[in-house]
Amino acid sequence: MSGVEQVEVLVVGAGQAGIAMSEHLSDQGIPHVVLERDRIAERWRTWRWDSLVANGPAWHDRFPGMEFDDVHPDAFASKDQVADYFAAYAKMIAAPVRTGVDVTAVTRHEGRPGFRVETSDGVIDARFVVAATGPFQRPAIPPIIPADAGPVQLHSTGYHNPEQLPEGAVLVIGAGSSGVQIADELRRAGRTVYLSVGPHDRPPRSYRGRDFCWWLGVLGLWDVETPASGAEHVTIAVSGARGGHTVDFRDLEGIGVRLLGMTASYVDGVLRFQPDLAANIAAGDDNYLRLLDAADAWVDRNGADLPEDPGARIIGPLPSAATDPLLELDLNAAGVTSIVWATGFTLDYGWLQVDAFDDAGRPAHRRGVASEPGVYFLGLPWLSRRGSSFIWGVWHDAKHIAGHIATQRSYLSYPGPDGTAGSTGTTTTKENQ
Repeated sequence: MSGVEQVEVLVVGAGQAGIAMSEHLSDQGIPHVVLERDRIAERWRTWRWDSLVANGPAWHDRFPGMEFDDVHPDAFASKDQVADYFAAYAKMIAAPVRTGVDVTAVTRHEGRPGFRVETSDGVIDARFVVAATGPFQRPAIPPIIPADAGPVQLHSTGYHNPEQLPEGAVLVIGAGSSGVQIADELRRAGRTVYLSVGPHDRPPRSYRGRDFCWWLGVLGLWDVETPASGAEHVTIAVSGARGGHTVDFRDLEGIGVRLLGMTASYVDGVLRFQPDLAANIAAGDDNYLRLLDAADAWVDRNGADLPEDPGARIIGPLPSAATDPLLELDLNAAGVTSIVWATGFTLDYGWLQVDAFDDAGRPAHRRGVASEPGVYFLGLPWLSRRGSSFIWGVWHDAKHIAGHIATQRSYLSYPGPDGTAGSTGTTTTKENQ
């Protein structure tokens, strides 16, 4: 063991999950180290387009211990302001973050507690490991269109601004928050834009004077512990852009975005789409109206003095693209020179080589406590509730995990009747941490 650094808890990732984890571990007096391959909150800086703002207002999308000092509470922080916030938060709590260190492998020790952690900066022996790398790990591009088909193809993580793309029309595939905002930006920049729309939830940006984040809170919807059947991966179309507004595909068609159904297949330069645009938009409208109904019922039940908002219930007819759908698009004839895939992410835990995954390769855990003792997951969607992958939600999940680690440490340190601690090999951080 000579020359191998010993740490009690190793946290992998210094985004919002890793910083939240560090705060709660410190509050519990638990020694730990946070390793980050890039900078703190790097993906907020470089995996987002230039004009991106948070999808929730600043009063909501933050940790309890610090407000944004440069954003009005009801405004939407830019991506760089969010990244700066987490860097400042890490400094405020004196988080023991080491940047520029890549974790390449984690394996369990044989015959003694803890894990061997191989990094770009050497080997570490850790008693507990928290995988705080979040949900945005590997950009997902479905294998539909060959790379040599002609148009430039990039994931939304690689899109930065309209000027970056070659002249010509742009096809955006995916109509969650990223897809609708990118399509809107490109169209307002004068581009011809096609948008492929799949199933989605479409909440109001605000209703009766309150942001939808507030409504999800008072209605208890952030705390729902399991998604409805089939809704585990449904995208949410919401935007904080231009001061925040409700996403409505009718408005996108109104500014000239050409709407299409879900992308189905590609043959010889022609893309085919599902005849589901009308159904997808109608289902989004239904989701929108159900939230308004729930909000109205809450107001009546609580006698809340919130102004009525009848205009919010006025929904126009289906877009013409939905009633007369375009089912095929010849990319060359349409002048499409770029395709932006706003199709989400897959998980990548190739470095975590322990028995903490189910048969499908998904993290096996309960509220972040992995099936492999001593391993924890943090920042994943639905880790404990609907809000788990959001900024405020990950903070609360981190508190639970820190408590679990503290409990395990108390058992392991109990001396027992013979005065011998139950754990051999409990580690501590280096003196200079």
